[in-house]
Amino acid sequence: MPRPDRKGPLAGIRVIELTKVWAGPYAGKLLAHLGAEVIKIESRSNLDEMRAYGGVDIDAAPYFLSINQEILSVQVNMKTAEGLDLVKRMIAQSDIVIDNIRPGAMARSGLDYESLRAIKPDLIQCAIKMWGTDGPLGYQTGYAPCFAALSGLTALVGHEGETPRGMNIRYGDSTAGALAALACLAALHHRESTGEGQFIDLSAVEAMTSLVGDSLFAASVTGDVPRADGNVHPEMAPHGFYPCGESGWTSIAAANEAEWQALCGTLGAPALAADPRFETLADRLSNRAELDAELSALTRPHDTADLAERLRNAGVPAFKAMSSMDLCADAFLWGRDAFRMVSDHRNGSRPIIGPSWRISPEGPQVERGAPLLGEHNGYVYRELLGLSEGEMDDLIARKVID
Repeated sequence: MPRPDRKGPLAGIRVIELTKVWAGPYAGKLLAHLGAEVIKIESRSNLDEMRAYGGVDIDAAPYFLSINQEILSVQVNMKTAEGLDLVKRMIAQSDIVIDNIRPGAMARSGLDYESLRAIKPDLIQCAIKMWGTDGPLGYQTGYAPCFAALSGLTALVGHEGETPRGMNIRYGDSTAGALAALACLAALHHRESTGEGQFIDLSAVEAMTSLVGDSLFAASVTGDVPRADGNVHPEMAPHGFYPCGESGWTSIAAANEAEWQALCGTLGAPALAADPRFETLADRLSNRAELDAELSALTRPHDTADLAERLRNAGVPAFKAMSSMDLCADAFLWGRDAFRMVSDHRNGSRPIIGPSWRISPEGPQVERGAPLLGEHNGYVYRELLGLSEGEMDDLIARKVID
C-alpha cells in the first residue's frame, strides 16, 4: 500500500513516473496534488534535463522545483538488467505508469504494455508522445514549440499581417500533461467498474489541436482560412489591450452599445462617442484600427488598475494585464489559496502554484517541494521492495542505484 500520510481523492493510488522535462512530470504533479503517491524514477547518469536548467546544482534548478512538488524520487540505472528488474518490481506494486520518453524506448527495455500486463494485469499505462505511439510519424519526438506549430495553434497567434509569434510558454507540455492526467482518471474509473487496466496512447500534437477550436473547420464553413488576428473579436469592438503609461496594459471589451457609451463616458470622451466612424457596432468593426488608435491615446495617461476598476464600476468589462510579479502579489490569489507554501530542503518554505480546484471534504495535500535526487531510495527499496541495507549498499556500489 502507498504511504498512509497521503490525503485527497486519489489516496491509495501509486504512480510510477518514467518522465522527463515537462509534459510527463506535469501529469504526475496533478495526480500527486490529488493525493496519489507518485514515484519518479531517475538516475545520476541519465538526469531529467529540468534538473540542469537555470540552477546551481541538480537539486536546486528552478524549473525542476516548479513542477515536481509532492513527488518521490528513487534512483535506478535503467541501462542495467538489474535496474530494469527493480523498475518492474516497483510497477508490480503500482496502479499507473506514465512515460514520455523517446518512442520505442519502453519496448526496447521490456516495459511495453503487453510485457507489463504480465506482471500487473490491471495496470494503467499512459504513454505521452508527440504523434502518439503508432502511425507513420510515431517514431518522431519533439518539444512544446513543435507541438504548438504542428497542431495549427502557432499560426493563429500574433497580430494581423505579421509573422505568427506563437507563445513562449509551455502550452504544449502542460496541455498534454493535463489531458494525460484526465485520461488516467478515466482509466481508474474504468478499472473500478470492470477490473481491467488500459493502455493510454496520448498524442501531444492532437492535444494541442483540440485547443484550436472553431478555427479548425472554419474554412470549410466560411471559405476563409483563419489567420493570426491579434485580439480581434468578430462581434465586438473595441476588444483588445490598451496602454496605460508605464503601468502596463488594460484589457477592454465592449459587447453592446451600453458598454460602448459607458466606456466613452468613463474616459471623458464625448467626441469619441459622437464620431461617425464609431457610431454603430458595424462602424466600429469596419474602423477597428482607427478606433484602437483613438482609445490608446485616451488610456495612456491612466493607471492600469485604477482605469480597469473605474470601467468595471461603469459596467465595462476591463482588467489589468497581470505580469508575473503582479500575480505573486495578488491578494485575491493568496486569499483563494492559489499559492501553497511547500518545504524545500535548502531554502526552507517557499510558495508554489497550487491546484486550481477546491475539493471537499478532503482537498489536495500540497506541502512538500520537489525531491532531492534519490531522496526516497530508502522508502522504495527498503519498505516497498523489502531489500536489506546490505543489498542496497551492494546495488549502490555497482551503480545499479545510480
